[in-house]
Amino acid sequence: MLSVLRNRAYRHLFTAQVVALLGTGLATVALSLLAYDMAGGHASAILGTALAIKMVAYVGVAPLVGACADRIPRRTLLVATDLTRAGVALTLPFVSQVWQIYTLIFLLQAASAAFTPVFQATVPEVLPAERDYTHALSMSRLAYDLESLLSPALAALLLTVVSYHWLFAGTTLGFLGSAALVVSAVLPRPTPAARTTSAYAKAASGARLFWADPRLRALLALDLAVAAAGAMVFVNTVVVVRGHFHEPAGAVSLALGAYGIGSIAAALWLPRLLARTGDRAVMLPAAYALPGVLVAVVATTLAPAGSWSWAGILLTWAAIGAASSAVLTPAGRLIRRCTATPDLPAAFAAQFSLSHGCWLLTYPLAGWLAAGAGVPVTAGVLGVIALGAAGVATVVWPGGAGPEHAAVGAGRAVIGASAKAR
Repeated sequence: MLSVLRNRAYRHLFTAQVVALLGTGLATVALSLLAYDMAGGHASAILGTALAIKMVAYVGVAPLVGACADRIPRRTLLVATDLTRAGVALTLPFVSQVWQIYTLIFLLQAASAAFTPVFQATVPEVLPAERDYTHALSMSRLAYDLESLLSPALAALLLTVVSYHWLFAGTTLGFLGSAALVVSAVLPRPTPAARTTSAYAKAASGARLFWADPRLRALLALDLAVAAAGAMVFVNTVVVVRGHFHEPAGAVSLALGAYGIGSIAAALWLPRLLARTGDRAVMLPAAYALPGVLVAVVATTLAPAGSWSWAGILLTWAAIGAASSAVLTPAGRLIRRCTATPDLPAAFAAQFSLSHGCWLLTYPLAGWLAAGAGVPVTAGVLGVIALGAAGVATVVWPGGAGPEHAAVGAGRAVIGASAKAR
């Protein structure tokens, strides 16, 4: 898997991703503690709303950026968004009102919504071979997982000597480092895509591709299952750790680190597993594991706080990380197989936007439901959503190679026909 790092352009891009994610992870911990300072047990409501605003930025900005990505130099766009994110992160330690958090989160995540689809579309052009790209997907998943593990660990270490406000400075440094690494990478020229009458029309072409292919429709259902379980982790960890178990601030990092350990373990195992089986055989069972784990979260949070229940939370968080990684890692393979190279930016932008629409539903639900009805009820409701989404994916995604390959051709035909019509 590490052989793909011999490619200089990918090595620089991957390192840029790791550095930026490390900074983002520090901001995640700091933002959770800032919300808890402001609202105590109602911190879930603040975090749920803030993360919903993040998803609004993702859903609204990503398709337009993907539609225009072939008209703007990749390096210029990536560096500009990194610098924007660095500037916003630098102001976060000085907020004193909840509305200020919401405003800055929107600006920060709008820049991220511009960065991520362009980055995702660049990787398959840098690594055109299927095997290399599969390894790159696992490396990318590993980068997210390392962030989930190393950022909380680094945050816990820093919190022993500084206040959590200083963690935002680490976020700024991460984005500046990412920009420097992107500048040093030699990126291929994007393949010109068919010109459309407007950016909105081209953005819609990516959504039409998802509608035409059953595997991609199933992928969106799987994204909803992951969003349901992930919202439980990212919104309610601080309330579970500080409110239910009465653990210190550093334990928030420990719980998030457990999620990262589970995700890393799955990412390291997946390339070999995917080589022997198909994407469907990996992704669907992992999706069904998520509601089962959320049932375990209900049982653990209903039990009195103690050493065994605290260990149970760490184990369930790790299981959510592993199952989520098994669903998300092969997603890029599906998109690549269903999309012609010139349309990759629009397709990845559509997936980015549509999948984050799922998080737009689950983030505020996890936050406001936990604040009003409690963590066990929230975990149960999210478990039902995850189970329903996994069931829809099973029905929509047909087994066997024949129907899937036929759907790929149909999806490309839809995009080709729409491009010719324009």
